[in-house]
Amino acid sequence: MAEPDHVSLDVALGMQQLERSRTDRFIDGVELLAAFFIAILAAGIFISVLLRHALGIQIPGSHDFGRLLLGILIFWGIATTSYRGTHVTVDLAYSNVGPRVQRFIDVFATLVLLFAVSVQTWTLLDEAVSTQADRVLTFDLRLPTWPFFLLGWLGGVSAVFLIAVRTYRLIFQPELMGGQYQIKPVE
Repeated sequence: MAEPDHVSLDVALGMQQLERSRTDRFIDGVELLAAFFIAILAAGIFISVLLRHALGIQIPGSHDFGRLLLGILIFWGIATTSYRGTHVTVDLAYSNVGPRVQRFIDVFATLVLLFAVSVQTWTLLDEAVSTQADRVLTFDLRLPTWPFFLLGWLGGVSAVFLIAVRTYRLIFQPELMGGQYQIKPVE
């Protein structure tokens, strides 16, 4: 009978590893999408400036697209930086306390961030729905703006999910964070 228990334990560990890899693949996908939006925004700005200064041509709607893409990029960027913990931090007290208190501070700060980003994502959904209902359009090309707000909202949803995963891992599986969530001070 010991063998079935051993086999079931191996199966359970294998499922946990599979689940972990699905989550990690989702995290990688969010980071890839954020990089894609950065590339689109950078290419659009570069081409727009090049055409404007070299040929005197302005791309219709470039200002609206740049503004809306920047909004999308902000929400997807919040998702990636919040999970990795690579955002700007202030650690006046953090660096002067022990590891147990540092972990408590990390968990508390991540829970506060989860609450704030959840509220922000909820309000962005309301903004996307109202933008669609009001039929708000871009200035030059008269395109609807709600799809851009929807993409931003999806970035917010991803941020909430990734912050929840970070919180879970900080509390129950800190070894998965590998110490990489702590930013070393520049001296």
